[in-house]
Amino acid sequence: MELPLVFRQRMQKLLSEEYETFLSCYEKPPYQGVRLNSLKCGEETLRACLPFSISPSPFSPLSFYGPGEKVGTLPAYHAGMFYSQEPSAASAVTVLDPRPGERVLDLCAAPGGKSSQIAALMLGEGLLWSNEIVRSRAKILLSNLERMGVQNAVVSSCHPQKLCESLTGYFDRVLVDAPCSGEGMFRREPNAVKEWSPENVAACAQRQGAVLDSAALAVKEGGYLVYSTCTFSEEENEGAVEAFLRRHPEFQLCPVEVEFGRPALRMPARRIYPMEGGEGHFVAKFRRTGACSCRVRPFAGLLTGKELHAAQDFYGSLFGNQKPQRFAIFGERLLILPEEMPETVGMQVLRAGIELGERRGNRWEPSHSVFQSRAGCDCLRSVDFAPDAPELAAFLRGEELECSGKGYTAVCVSGVTTGFGKASGGKLKNKYPKGLRNLK
Repeated sequence: MELPLVFRQRMQKLLSEEYETFLSCYEKPPYQGVRLNSLKCGEETLRACLPFSISPSPFSPLSFYGPGEKVGTLPAYHAGMFYSQEPSAASAVTVLDPRPGERVLDLCAAPGGKSSQIAALMLGEGLLWSNEIVRSRAKILLSNLERMGVQNAVVSSCHPQKLCESLTGYFDRVLVDAPCSGEGMFRREPNAVKEWSPENVAACAQRQGAVLDSAALAVKEGGYLVYSTCTFSEEENEGAVEAFLRRHPEFQLCPVEVEFGRPALRMPARRIYPMEGGEGHFVAKFRRTGACSCRVRPFAGLLTGKELHAAQDFYGSLFGNQKPQRFAIFGERLLILPEEMPETVGMQVLRAGIELGERRGNRWEPSHSVFQSRAGCDCLRSVDFAPDAPELAAFLRGEELECSGKGYTAVCVSGVTTGFGKASGGKLKNKYPKGLRNLK
């Protein structure tokens, strides 16, 4: 790989005697891997459903080395058992350390790898807000969170400043996985090499400062802010951290106490190089020690009375007696909302919680996303197949299946739901979304 001269000069200055070892990494293929989605299954089930072996990585208990490309047709992928992710990309969420019941903001969330990792650690409890300013990327983010069965997320496509002003002091933890010059992705993305320049590095550092300033607004007193990049640039890493602390004395830098990677320059943050098992990352963690008042209002549009009972009955017809209490209608869509969801007016929300159904005339048609969020054992009606079953392959191509019984029926692989169909007359009419189907 031909690396820019200025980049090589910078890395030689940064790494000194390790520079040649660093360069030799670019003669090898990039790291690949998958991250277990513990919302859907355990490690044993995942391993049994993959046609290749995986090995643990040091960056997260959920993260593994293994083939990460050309996995999009696997039933385990469709079922959301894993997220294809270079293992060291999991490092930022490991440092963020989200807990069940907390409020967590992922401010630059697309395509959804870190958000889905946060969701797995939250165990479906609390509120995850995932934001992406570019709307086309926000739609990809939403699709990935639906595939991973995340129930407690709000997905928005809002400018960071506007969003964080509206949600001032609301979050226990905020992640800024900042857009950067992408030096750590050179082995994976050749276009990143072509687009790199010292001017782009400087522009990224300026943009990162603005995003961090916005993120600071959303952190409650005593809360945490984690800043990460996938670049080696000192301007975008240690320089960005030092500039932020000068502007925000209400924050303190916390030691990043992990075993992976190595100490950053001049501070207790963390760097990861290809020599350490990952493509290239930087992670720093702050804690807000200054006051930050929160005036966020709770969501006011919950269904009550007969509308609530009708929504619960519809849910019960699919999943039995464990009926959620928080429903809302947005346009023609019926949603199951997360706990403690705030008011969302003006925040460009694409989806809150899980879509239970879409109105069709005077009835509700169940949505793919609600089946993705429920295990096969939670569904009143389900059919289960082995990963290599021809029936499962046919379902993922959009074909009808032979099926006894009647009504909406989950289609599962090893107990994990991939989608659903409607059984009638010995056939299962396929409801798997056309845009997600295997075309071969």
